[in-house]
Amino acid sequence: MRKSFQYNIPQARQYRLIDLFSGAGGLTLGFTKAFGQSLLPVWANDFNDYAVKTYNANFGNHCVVGDILDIVENRINDIPKADIVIGGPPCQGFSLLNKNRQDDPRKQLWRPYLDIVAHSGAEIFVMENVPQLLGSQEYGEILAAAEYLGFKTVSAKLCAADYGVPQTRHRAFIIGCKFADPKLFFPPKKSHRKPVNSNGDAPFVDILEEYVADSQPWLTVRDAIGDLPAPVGTEIRDESAPLDLHFGRTPTPLSVKRYKAVHKEGMNRFDLQRIAPHLTPACWIRKTEGGTDLFGRLWWGRPAFTIRTEFFKPEKGRYLHPAQHRPITHREAARLQSFPDSFKFAGTKIEVAKQIGNAVPPGLAACVADCVAAMLAHRETKNDGRIYEPKKKTDNVAYQRAEYVA
Repeated sequence: MRKSFQYNIPQARQYRLIDLFSGAGGLTLGFTKAFGQSLLPVWANDFNDYAVKTYNANFGNHCVVGDILDIVENRINDIPKADIVIGGPPCQGFSLLNKNRQDDPRKQLWRPYLDIVAHSGAEIFVMENVPQLLGSQEYGEILAAAEYLGFKTVSAKLCAADYGVPQTRHRAFIIGCKFADPKLFFPPKKSHRKPVNSNGDAPFVDILEEYVADSQPWLTVRDAIGDLPAPVGTEIRDESAPLDLHFGRTPTPLSVKRYKAVHKEGMNRFDLQRIAPHLTPACWIRKTEGGTDLFGRLWWGRPAFTIRTEFFKPEKGRYLHPAQHRPITHREAARLQSFPDSFKFAGTKIEVAKQIGNAVPPGLAACVADCVAAMLAHRETKNDGRIYEPKKKTDNVAYQRAEYVA
C-alpha cells in the first residue's frame, strides 16, 4: 500500500479543491489519495458528458458539463471558493501529433483556467499538459499571467514511471503558489528507478539527490497486468471488476496473421515488413522512417509506452499484449495508467477508452499532490509557531500496485 506522509496539517483543516478539464478525474484521484480526509473536492468541469458521469460516480455530484468559456463568461459566480485548483487544459493544441497546432485555439484555454483560479481565491494551482507546452510561446504568457495574479511558479517535466506508474508517459506540470516559493517543494523526488539495461534486472544508476531513500525498480507491464486471464467477449460486461472492462475485439483474419508475425516482445511494424512483407500495408512500406512503435508488442519486463485514447488499435502504437496475439484491453490500459480496479467508468467502450487515455495517471498525480501538501504544511506550521524546514525536493512515494488491484 502507498505510504502517506504526515505534514502536520491540523486535522480540523480541510482544503477545498476544484478540477478543471477534469476528464475522468485522474488528477482528483491522485490528490484525494495523497490528502485523505484533508481534501474536499467541491467543483469540477468537463465538456464531455460521459467523463462528467464518471467523475461524479467516483467523487460526488459536483462536476458540471459545459464549455468552460461559456461558464467563465456567463456563470462564473456558480463556481465556489477553493484553496487549490488543478487541471489540464486540452493538450491537443500543443501535441506533436496535431499538424495544425500552431493556430489551434485550444492552446489558449489556459486563460479561462486562470480566470477561475482568480475567481475561486485559490492560493495554489497545478496545471498539467504535454511537455511541448514548456517550449511554447504560451508558456511564457502563462507564467506572466500567474505572476500578475500574485503567484510564484515552478515547472518540470515528469516521467510517470519514475513515480510508480507502469508507463513511460511524460507530462509537464506548472505549479503556482501565493504564500511560498514552490521551487523548494517541487519537483518530487523519484520513487522508482530506471534499470541500467533493458531486461529489468541490472543494478540501478544511483543519483541519490534525485530519489527517495527506499526507491524501487520501475514497475513493469507484468506487475500491472500479469495476473489477468485471457479476455472474454467484445463488450463491457455486467461483471465485477476487473473483468467488467477486460474484453477483446474481433480482429480480421489478416490482422491475426499480422499479430502472429510480430510474435516476440518489442517487435514492431518494421519487423512485420521484414518477416512478412506480404502482410504489411503499402503505406507502411512507403514510410521508411519514424513510427517505430506502430504495431509494436509490449515487453513484460518494462513499463508500457504512453497509453493514448485508441490503445485498442495496434496500428496506433505499441499496444499488442506481450504474449497473446491481441491488443491490450480496457482493463489492462486502465491498470497501466494506474487506475484502481475499483474506479468506476461510465459510457460506451469508445468513451471509456477516451477517458482512460486522456487521464493524468493517478499515481503520478499523487506525487505532485504530496508536494502541494508539503507547501500547505509549511504554511500551517509557520502559523502555529513550529518550525518546518522543507527539503529542496520533497520526499514522496508513489502508489504501489497493490492499491490499484481489487
